[in-house]
Amino acid sequence: MQSNLETTGLISSDKVGGTNVYNTAGEKLGSIETVMIDRVSGNVRYAVLEFGGFLGMGTDRYPLPWSALEYDHERDGYVVPLDKERLKDAPRYGSGENPNYTDAYGREVYDYYGARWDI
Repeated sequence: MQSNLETTGLISSDKVGGTNVYNTAGEKLGSIETVMIDRVSGNVRYAVLEFGGFLGMGTDRYPLPWSALEYDHERDGYVVPLDKERLKDAPRYGSGENPNYTDAYGREVYDYYGARWDI
């Protein structure tokens, strides 16, 4: 059951995980594994895209600036302005790894996608 808050344009963080992500050409890139929230500001910093592999094996995680995603109601998923080729050189980590989400790492991620890093 959808809460009243979600009907106003908000979504619960536990419902973001698993949502499909597409590029502007309509190709499915993967799905959101999780979101990373800044503890101090409360802002969502990243949507972590699970991409690649086969049947969940060998997939990598790509932190995307939250501001790079746009929700598409018709697709019932997020759209990002990048293609699979662009992801080849993007900051990423393996399924068993956990990056150190420092400010330097955040700037690297945001710079790669041309997003503005506001801390």
